[in-house]
Amino acid sequence: MSDPQQSAKNSQMLQGEPSPEELEAAQFANEAEALDALAVAQGELAALQTKNAELADQYLRAQADVQNARRRADEEVSKARKFAVEAFAESLLPVTDSLEAGLAVKDATPEQIREGAEATLRQLKSALERNKVVEVAPAPGTKFDPHLHQAISMVPADQEPNTVVSVLQKGYTINERVLRPALVTVSAPK
Repeated sequence: MSDPQQSAKNSQMLQGEPSPEELEAAQFANEAEALDALAVAQGELAALQTKNAELADQYLRAQADVQNARRRADEEVSKARKFAVEAFAESLLPVTDSLEAGLAVKDATPEQIREGAEATLRQLKSALERNKVVEVAPAPGTKFDPHLHQAISMVPADQEPNTVVSVLQKGYTINERVLRPALVTVSAPK
């Protein structure tokens, strides 16, 4: 007669069930596939961790660059504010020199004083114009502009209503922005 183990094997084979050797081989193959998949996943994880570290480093560098740029911009704005009037002050120095020279003359005649004052005024107006400070002195008959003029009073006049009759004090603009409006009298409606 045959061995009982052998008959069990034969019956398993007849029923289509895998043998223990086949089960063991299948289990070994599954474990090998799992190990291969684990190795691939670990490789991908290491690559992603490396990429993450690179991106974190790039982010920190970009943040540092932004902070440095912001600091430099703040310093430049601070310097610009601090020295904004430097060019204007330089253009006024010759005016100061002219005034001091005029005051240094002890025996000046009234004509010489007037000539010196007129020359100094020309220097001052030139310095203002170079620095974009423009005089606002509307001629009589000019239409009243509330953006450039300030009406002190309305007077009866033989000209069109709401036009400048006289200028009491000149106004000034700097870079097309009103520094001081011109004080004017305006013609009243008839």
